[in-house]
Amino acid sequence: MSPILGNLIKRGLSLGETFESRQIDVSPIHFQKKTLYRLLRKAQSTTFGKYYGFRDLMRSPDIIKSYQQTVPLYTYDQMYNRWWHMSLKQIDNVSWPEKVKYFALSSGTSGAPSKYIPITEDLQKSMRRGGLRMFFALSQFNVDPALFTKSMMMLGGSSDLQNSSGYFAGDLSGINANKLPLWLRAYYKPGAEIAQLADWDSRLDRIARNAKEWDIGFLVGIPSWLQLMMDRIIHYHGVDTIHDVWPNLEVCVHGGVAFEPYRKSMEKYFARPLIYMDSYLASEGFIAFQSRPETQAMKLLLNNGIFLEFIPYTDENFDAEGNMIGQPHALSIDQVVEGENYALLLSTSGGAWRYLIGDTVRFTDVARSEIIITGRTKHFLSVCGEHVSVDNMNQVIQQLEEDFNVYIPEFTAGAVQSGNRHAHRWYIGMEPMIDPEKALSVIDQKMCAINDDYRTERKHVLLEPEINVIPPRMFLDFQRQKGQLGGQYKFPRVMRGAAFAEWEQFVMSHQ
Repeated sequence: MSPILGNLIKRGLSLGETFESRQIDVSPIHFQKKTLYRLLRKAQSTTFGKYYGFRDLMRSPDIIKSYQQTVPLYTYDQMYNRWWHMSLKQIDNVSWPEKVKYFALSSGTSGAPSKYIPITEDLQKSMRRGGLRMFFALSQFNVDPALFTKSMMMLGGSSDLQNSSGYFAGDLSGINANKLPLWLRAYYKPGAEIAQLADWDSRLDRIARNAKEWDIGFLVGIPSWLQLMMDRIIHYHGVDTIHDVWPNLEVCVHGGVAFEPYRKSMEKYFARPLIYMDSYLASEGFIAFQSRPETQAMKLLLNNGIFLEFIPYTDENFDAEGNMIGQPHALSIDQVVEGENYALLLSTSGGAWRYLIGDTVRFTDVARSEIIITGRTKHFLSVCGEHVSVDNMNQVIQQLEEDFNVYIPEFTAGAVQSGNRHAHRWYIGMEPMIDPEKALSVIDQKMCAINDDYRTERKHVLLEPEINVIPPRMFLDFQRQKGQLGGQYKFPRVMRGAAFAEWEQFVMSHQ
């Protein structure tokens, strides 16, 4: 019966994907104008909408231009201090027409105090639609139809949310686990009881004990946490690979960080290769997903309740710390070009308006609206104009893994000063560990090859990088000490100031 059911499901997915692909002839800007109009119409009677005259903007012959001229750009702090703090106090109709019952706690990768991101009913609906569209896209990948009868291991934050004065707060994955769509509930693992466990290690122990009872076909989560889970399961059952426990495992849906630096360390857990799908699901919305196997880039969701704008990530628009300078001009989807870094702005059904999410992206295919995430606005290393992105750093790490046949599940870097000059100081979690001098040569040469600005600055003011090779467990131990295990926590690829000093003190005290 399962193969028959699997074929029926796959046929249904193919029909859904066919419907999606028929929209390819509609221009991206057409979708975006319609999206913006719908957002303005829905929010026109909110306090925010009245303040900025959404009703008048809807009548404009150039709705995007008028919107950009009227509504300023907002960082999180600006949006929270002026508007969202009222939503948190359970005042309704602030920036979206409802009383917000859920807030995603998000500290990103900076270790800063938690941000409270409103999760409205409409935003949750758009996230579920995005998930369904990604599920449709699986029909483009070479998967066995029987896979669609298997369970999904969705490893996220605890679904035991903080119950505050009239609202619930917690990790986005925990919020979503409490409100799974009907079609997914029967396939969801580890199940509601285990997902509610707040202690990360206790949750992993329960998953490991129950793992053989589940027929898992899909893994969903951040790569670093998936690896910890598989470590725990393999050790508990005394097997060689995760396929010894889950023989039908075939697909890994990942997100939150660039996957390529994790690929080599991930594959050691499997008896055979998996199909990987990248996704871009943030607390602010479902932004993009990998829609075809021919590329690792992700297709933007342009007609799913998010209006997107793109600020060129240049020295004119952002300072050396990654802070936005003034109110820079933002581009719409029809004005972007391939190969440039852009800081992403979102206007959403969660009540975010021209909101700087903090990620940077680069278009790999403008016609298909496909992007890759290149880093964070505050995670560029640029103390003297070298403009090193997280994407550059990922490429360097991949080169190290290939050249020395090592695994590098985690790394970070910061800038240090020596007299009047600066250097990049790297901390690389590596198995097995190699001589730092060997790593230095590869890092410096590869960075010079892929980044012209870095090559120029290395000739004049930038000293050679300082390399520290450490056990990967130190990154995990640091996050455990800070209470940042599991969920959507990611280790920052670039650290500055007090955060970098705290990390370095931790490393010195544990060596």
